Amino acid sequence: MERDNFTKLFLVVILISVVISLIFGSLGGIFFGSWLKTQIEFVEQSKTEILPEIKTVPEVVKEVSSSVVSIIVSKYVSILGQEYYNPFGENSPFHILIPRIVEKGKELKEVGGGSGFIVSSDGLIITNQHVVVDENAQYMVLTNDGQKYSAKVLTRDLAQDVAILKIEANNLSIVKFGDSDKIEVGQTVIAIGNALGEFRNTVSAGIVSGLMRSITAGGAGFSEKLDEVIQTDAAINSGNSGGPLLNLYGEVIGINTAVATNAENIGFAIPINRVKQSIENAKNNAK
Repeated sequence: MERDNFTKLFLVVILISVVISLIFGSLGGIFFGSWLKTQIEFVEQSKTEILPEIKTVPEVVKEVSSSVVSIIVSKYVSILGQEYYNPFGENSPFHILIPRIVEKGKELKEVGGGSGFIVSSDGLIITNQHVVVDENAQYMVLTNDGQKYSAKVLTRDLAQDVAILKIEANNLSIVKFGDSDKIEVGQTVIAIGNALGEFRNTVSAGIVSGLMRSITAGGAGFSEKLDEVIQTDAAINSGNSGGPLLNLYGEVIGINTAVATNAENIGFAIPINRVKQSIENAKNNAK
């Protein structure tokens, strides 16, 4: 009898052990499967975020060119002419006539230009402050497809040499932003802009040749000190100011702003991270 009871107890213990093992095994499998799935998703997401597709220079240019614009600066200037007058007066017995320059009117004339790029589909455009520094001038934006728009200056930031314009348009192609904190010396970069104020969407390529530079830029009666700018040997000509500096992912990492005139292929761009908040503020205010 005692032996039978012992046998039954032993079988019960074995049965309980099996049930407990099955329960914990199932729970463990569920939790492990969920954890494994999470890890796989994290790895896939990380690959997407860390390793975007690297493009060729032509591919980047084709992708971004529709978002780069030319900015035309116009102003009313005097129309000068010549007339003759008698310095002794009209009724003087001395009939002497000498020439003098007089203003015969005013005309709207193109006096400058620069570049910019579209950051919102409803018409917000980034450029340099020095491109639109004249508050008495009129500004016109010329898009890559040849459309012309009158532009209003929303903000001018002298400290960062950045300005934000607004045109009345919709469904515009916009740029993508990169992370200028991750730029490395030696990486390939591309500059697009309105070279010399005449040649739209001129492309130049080079490398990042320096970081965290401090420069004093100026011209046309103004001067500004800019810190922590990107140095590049991609050609930045007059008129390129305000255009994008791009990486090989087709992302804007800087705003082309100045060139060293006494050097060969030394240009400078403002890191895009410094102006992202200003852009968001402008978008919210525009809305």
